[in-house]
Amino acid sequence: MCRKLVLCSIVLALLAACQNNEETSTAPPSAEIEGAAENWLGVSVETERLDFELPAAWPQSKPSSSMRIAQATIPGNAGSGELAVFYFGAGQGGGVDANIDRWVQQMDVSSNESPKRDAFQVGDFTINWVEVGGTLKAGSMGMGPGSAQPNYRLLGAVVEGPQGPWFFKATGPDETMQAERPTFLAMLRTMRAKK
Repeated sequence: MCRKLVLCSIVLALLAACQNNEETSTAPPSAEIEGAAENWLGVSVETERLDFELPAAWPQSKPSSSMRIAQATIPGNAGSGELAVFYFGAGQGGGVDANIDRWVQQMDVSSNESPKRDAFQVGDFTINWVEVGGTLKAGSMGMGPGSAQPNYRLLGAVVEGPQGPWFFKATGPDETMQAERPTFLAMLRTMRAKK
């Protein structure tokens, strides 16, 4: 009973925070946020121009590349995934469609699934996101995995806003990423510009 009360309180706090950011959104539905409540109680990540809440269950690590401004491990029963956050400078890094298309091309898409795209607004930020499952292709030039990773899922988002864009990319075993999808989307709702 106490756990349900705590979870309901977290969900209500998340919803209140969204209303305080004057959010307008068609996606994701509140059921997605409720699914994230158990993993929430975020850890604030502060970058030069953007702050957001990283889910507490996702251990933050030192970025493995100078192109990354934040990095975290996404734990799961099927194996761990990884979140990488990129920022190349104001107006840099390419447009929304180019990045989402590139991420989709990094996957051999499952025959029974097509990429899912959607967008929502959080304050001054427009967030375009994509979800695609299949086989994550082997990377080239030191980027991506050394060999193809079957039964994987990619969640990516382009966050457009003041001094943006920022790029959030999470990859990992399909089961892990499907379970953490609500948490990924809830994290995207915590975007706030530096004051």
